Amino acid sequence: MLELTPEKIDLWFVFFDAIQDESLLNQYRRLLTQAERQQEKRFYFVKDQRRYLITRALVRTVLSRYAPIAPEQWLFAANAYGRPEIANAHLSQKISFNLSHTQSLIVLGVTSGNALGVDTENVRLRQAPLEIAQHYFSPAEVRALSELPIETQYQRFFQYWTLKESYIKARGMGLSIPLDQFGFHFAADREIGISIHPALNDQPSRWQFWQFKPAADYLVAVCAERFGSAKQTLIMRNSVPLVKEELLEGGLCHAR
Repeated sequence: MLELTPEKIDLWFVFFDAIQDESLLNQYRRLLTQAERQQEKRFYFVKDQRRYLITRALVRTVLSRYAPIAPEQWLFAANAYGRPEIANAHLSQKISFNLSHTQSLIVLGVTSGNALGVDTENVRLRQAPLEIAQHYFSPAEVRALSELPIETQYQRFFQYWTLKESYIKARGMGLSIPLDQFGFHFAADREIGISIHPALNDQPSRWQFWQFKPAADYLVAVCAERFGSAKQTLIMRNSVPLVKEELLEGGLCHAR
């Protein structure tokens, strides 16, 4: 059993294109509910079916690393904004988790109790849609983006976008939060700061952010609710559910 504390956030990475073994995929399928198995079939493309199947298996097997509940026995319910949350009764501690996926990569974040949001993008295969910045970024972000050289604007776009997604996911309210009413800035020491419009009824000091590349083509952002004055740490693992897991090289990432 892995220890789960608010000072620690575990990130699990699965590069799902590498999982092709049909017998292993069938093992994953047996962990799912009937409703989840039906949902898998609704995806038109085989790749999307596989991503959904592996995502559900990842959530179930990883959560069982933190509590004495079999993978197939986890229960989930959506909150008022559609975000899935654990619905099992009588857990000894509250487990917070959040998911994101992009081309070939699934990221699962897990911590104890505190709000958590994760987001990832494949920054090589996806073209940054700079034209939407005017509609979804804060005025300060739009201004800062326009002042950069064009080749740097693409990188900064995804930095802003993944951080924004991680924040609204941590708030658990989805796109009911206007994306242009909060914005990010980067200090010279790479510290990530956030400014929040008073209408959102939130304080920047409540949140801690991380941003990094787990592999050359992928950018990940993490937003976590602070735990007092303790310094929170990310612990990162590569995983193939039911087969193997390994700490990423340099798999400890301290808050900044």
